[in-house]
Amino acid sequence: MAWLLYKIGRWCFGHRIVVIAGWLLAFAATGLGAATLSGPTQDSFSLPGLESTRAFDLIKQRTPQAVTDGAIAQVVIQAPQGQQLTTEAAKQQIAAAVKTATTGHVVTVTDPFAAGTVTPDGRTAYLTVNYDRPTVDLDDSDKDAIEHAASSLRADGLTAIVGGNAFPDESAEGSAEVIGVVIALVVLAITFGSLLAAGMSLLTALIGVGIGLTGITTLTGFVELSSTTPILALMLGLAVGIDYSLFVMSRYRQEVKSGRSREDAMGVAIGTAGSAVVFAGLTVVIALAGLAVCNISFLTQMGLGGAATVAIAVLIALTLLPAVVGLGGSRVTGGRRGLVTWWLTKREGTPGDDGVRPVGRRWADFVVKHRVSTLLAGLGIALVVSIPVLSMQIALPDDASAPAASGQRQAYDLIAQNFGAGANGPLLVVVDTQGAKDPVAAVQAATAMVSGVHTDITSVVPAADPSKPATVTALRQQLQAVNFASITVIPRSGPAAAETKELVGTLRDALAGLENQTGARALVTGSTAVGVDIASSLSSAFPIYLIVVVGLAFLLLVLVFRSLLVPLKAALGFVMSVGVALGTTVAVFQWGWLANLIGLDSTGPVVFILPLLLTGILFGLAMDYEVFLVTRMREEFVHGTPARKAIAVGFQHSARVVTAAAIIMIGVFGAFSQGDNVIIKSIGFGLAVGVLADAFLVRMMIVPALMAIVGRHMWSLPGWLDRILPTLDIEGQSLTRHLDVPVTEEKVDSLR
Repeated sequence: MAWLLYKIGRWCFGHRIVVIAGWLLAFAATGLGAATLSGPTQDSFSLPGLESTRAFDLIKQRTPQAVTDGAIAQVVIQAPQGQQLTTEAAKQQIAAAVKTATTGHVVTVTDPFAAGTVTPDGRTAYLTVNYDRPTVDLDDSDKDAIEHAASSLRADGLTAIVGGNAFPDESAEGSAEVIGVVIALVVLAITFGSLLAAGMSLLTALIGVGIGLTGITTLTGFVELSSTTPILALMLGLAVGIDYSLFVMSRYRQEVKSGRSREDAMGVAIGTAGSAVVFAGLTVVIALAGLAVCNISFLTQMGLGGAATVAIAVLIALTLLPAVVGLGGSRVTGGRRGLVTWWLTKREGTPGDDGVRPVGRRWADFVVKHRVSTLLAGLGIALVVSIPVLSMQIALPDDASAPAASGQRQAYDLIAQNFGAGANGPLLVVVDTQGAKDPVAAVQAATAMVSGVHTDITSVVPAADPSKPATVTALRQQLQAVNFASITVIPRSGPAAAETKELVGTLRDALAGLENQTGARALVTGSTAVGVDIASSLSSAFPIYLIVVVGLAFLLLVLVFRSLLVPLKAALGFVMSVGVALGTTVAVFQWGWLANLIGLDSTGPVVFILPLLLTGILFGLAMDYEVFLVTRMREEFVHGTPARKAIAVGFQHSARVVTAAAIIMIGVFGAFSQGDNVIIKSIGFGLAVGVLADAFLVRMMIVPALMAIVGRHMWSLPGWLDRILPTLDIEGQSLTRHLDVPVTEEKVDSLR
């Protein structure tokens, strides 16, 4: 494989114009598709087959005109202190606002006085606007209408705040990638000591990200994609694209300084570092594409989108980077040594001393010498930081997690303060009476069962009030027409609270006997119930995902390293990195520790997709560092260096690249953690902490210590397995056979 990649690198270097033109044409094609074929993205999370979604399906089936996935807006109205909304003048003002909002794609606007959404003191009320389509399909006229209604109320001296999911406040996520690019450019320039080399690595990575994003944007015109899909692809593509270019460029500069021609140097860089990039990229692709085994559509979309962008980043590093470097000529390897390179290769002692060692080598020697204490210290740190995982709660994001200054958050807080937190997330019990002998009695029995649950319920709104014959008559007519009725349950706790999740299970348990008693069945739904069901599905899918992804990656790493213990050690190290990332995320987002550092103004459960998504992404990135570090150690070992010395020598050569790569990833992911979108913020934060833990705690501390303890047995492989495994030649042994390697004084110095 190394020889094949060597030839690809040389060819791309020599045919630079053709390669660059080809990639630019691909970029132009996807850009044109994005500009002309793109469609809207969506923010809803749902899964077919769950009890909560079956309830919505039933409503849609029985009443085709009903809208179960339409956007909802709320206008919270409050009179000045000491005044009330129950005066005739205030009622007329609110009625006028209701009329103004009832336009465009509005299905209904609930009058707060008719719906009972007015506080007992008469000072606060809210009206609900239901639309016939999702948020992404609303237009400016819809927004203008409700804003005009709110403005008219404000003009009358009332407070009016627009909340709900119909018109979310625009967040400033767009600045995150700019910050990430700036951080990457600074780190690359410091590492290489050359703006040209840094710029080339960054440019090629950006082209890869651009192709990935425009390709995903084009797909939105044909399939419905989550709005998080392109952001995740951007985040990952930018981080790994820069890292892969950095790894190849670093090896290229090293080979040029060892005396090779620039064309041969690029061939060797692609053949060696490029091999590591291929298999590092494959592990990321496997981890992300493996999300499809969960059979959860939005996770599959995010995983495949990210995997495609990572695959493009690998191809860019293997083909476009050599071509662009070829254009740069000898200036690419010019300039002073970068600050990071200088520090990590800084000598102690005087030239000619046996003790002359770079900083990276000194650290590796320290770890090898104190391997047991270093391993125990690393494991202790990872264990302590992971403790908060034991109390992790997950939930769908709601308006409580919106920025404090947003209308969504202000409306949510006002409703919670005046009507109770549960008013922001009512539960709906849908009673299907198609199989009931007495439908009205079945609904009343279901109401009694719900009313018998006294835990965490503020109120129950029945389908009909038995004390009012007219409502019972209306219910009977409804059941004759559509065979279902709805009971509304207002929890005492907020939508994301653990008590509300428990209430969903309690209600389902209480209603379990309804079918045997009456022939009717009851389904509990609502946004909170949907979140509970999705979380349960994710928990069930998680073990399957781990088995598939870790199993495939284990087999791949066995092929790469021709060892059983190295892949096993890599997998265990990954578990520690995930534990640290999730533990820190729980401490910050759920417990509120140091939340102000990332601009988090509210705490709550962890976003429901984070554990599985973080696990998938971190697994791939952890294998990146494993491949980058350990391939160079194995390269030294297979070329005759004793096992423990190979650890130190391999670490010496890879440490500066992995350090720079980790700093870039932490910078990119950390920049996304500063945004307002709680999903992106938590993913960015978790990934930044995970990379920090994996690169510096696991791969540079725990891994070399464990390898030093095991010694040469780390590379052992049963003879029968060794004979049947194909030889991939990651270490570049075929290059040694084919190439005449000049050994210069500079080369000898670089290998110390």
